[in-house]
Parts: sequence; structure tokens; C-alpha cells
Amino acid sequence: MSDDADVVVTRWRRYGHDRLYVRAPDGTDLGWWDLDAGRAHARTSQREDTVTAAAAAWRAAQHEVLSPREVETATVAPAAVEPVRSVQDLADSRPGAAARARARAARDTAPAKTFFARLLGVHTEERAWRIGADGEEAVAARLARVVRKDPRWRVLHAIPVGVRGSDIDHLVVGPGGVFTVNAKHHPRADIWVAGSTFLVNGTRQPYIRNSRHEAARAAKLLTAACGFDVAAEPVIVTVNARAVTVKSPPDGVHVVPRMHVARWLLRQRDVHPPETVEALYEAARRSTTWQP
Repeated sequence: MSDDADVVVTRWRRYGHDRLYVRAPDGTDLGWWDLDAGRAHARTSQREDTVTAAAAAWRAAQHEVLSPREVETATVAPAAVEPVRSVQDLADSRPGAAARARARAARDTAPAKTFFARLLGVHTEERAWRIGADGEEAVAARLARVVRKDPRWRVLHAIPVGVRGSDIDHLVVGPGGVFTVNAKHHPRADIWVAGSTFLVNGTRQPYIRNSRHEAARAAKLLTAACGFDVAAEPVIVTVNARAVTVKSPPDGVHVVPRMHVARWLLRQRDVHPPETVEALYEAARRSTTWQP
């Protein structure tokens, strides 16, 4: 772990809470400080002093009045704290939000083309994004059933990753593991899967490769944010397909029809205790976990 002087402090205010999240330079989540209660919530007991010192230094930089104990702590606190970055709570994100926004942009750019394309049933970029958003909303409705049946599960939608416009359709965190869920909406299509081959009406699609990459990236970012190893499993959920044939399951990738995904998740054996699920969800819902 790097020297405490290099920690990054990020303020988060939402739902009546006011917190300072503290991270190491490599992104490891050290814990958070409750500004209202004046209390540290460190990921490990060894890091409680670091979180306390970072919070005291941050408050001193904000010209707040400190108690004598906090002043004493601040003298050994980080010499400089990086500027606060805004944190978005991704629990507010709506399913299909990114795809819906792109569909709207395509429609607004060429409204006449969009109108006649819909009228004639022509496949356009606007249609692809709109159908994609519909699929994500349909999958989200099934995932909501998981949470209703077992409140230990958590679900996030439309998670923006990096700076190139990528996003994770759905992230599911629960006692059964961490899953990146990719919704694939192909109305009345014939889907055929064998190993790394994924065909939609006979046309090969890169869904298996892309899903593996997405899960690996999510695992890496969550590991950095949580400070412990995180494994994420990729899941492709088909929506409104006429037929889904899986001749041989892809290695490490699950292909599940939308109507079966809730039952499939609930049948996963428990691998995470409640405190781990909560730590994962708290990290996953912060936008800074996913973006530099």
C-alpha cells in the first residue's frame, strides 16, 4: 500500500447522507467517513487511522472548525489531498438509459428518415438502439423479481464504464456471486450457440467474446475499489427470440433466456456473506469505481 499522503478523498452526498470516501492511489477502497456522525467506517481495522486522518485533513482544507483531537490527527494527516470528484449514485440509473439516449439522438438527427424507416420496417441505427433499450427494460423487470424474492440481492442498470461510451447493461450482486448481464433483444430470431460461436439467424455475433471482456473488466475495477479479489461471471440474456439452441455452453459464459434468468440466479449457491455483498454493492453504485 502506498503512503497515506497519496490517498484520494471523494465527497458523496445523497439520500440525506454526507460521506467522504477514501481510496489509495491504485483505487483500493479504504473506507469512508460519515461527516454527520463524525465516524470512520474503514474496510479493515488497520485502515481506520488512515480514513480518520484523511477526513480531518479534508475538513481542515474546507476551513471547518475541528475539535482538539481532530486537529491533533490532522497534523499527521496527508499533506495534500486531491480535489474532490463528484460521485454519481448509479442506483438512480434507469435500465436501458444509455441505449434509449442514443436512439433519441439518432431520431432527432434524422426525424423524417426515422419516421419512414419505422413505417416501412427498415432496420436503422435508431431502431437498433431502441430495440436494445426495450430489451434491457424487459430484462430489468425479471431481475426485479430476484430482489423481491430474495432481498439479499442487489441490481444496478446502465453502468457507464470508461470514457468511450461503454456501459454494462445490468450488474447483479448477491449471495450467489457477481454477474455482468448483457441483454440481447432479437425479436422472433433463431439463436444458436456452440462454444464461442453465437449465431443470430445464421449470422455470427461477437457476443461471447464481448461478454467475457466485460466481466473481466468489471472484476478488475471492483477488485480495485473493494480492496479484495472479486470474480464476475458474464451472462447473456436473450429476449423475445423465437428459438434459443445451446449445443454446447460457452466456456465461462452463461446464456439464459429472459424468462428463466430470475430462477437461474436464485438457484446459484451462496458464495458471499451479507457483509461482502454490501461492500460490493457500495463500491459498484459509485460512478468513480467505473470511470477514471
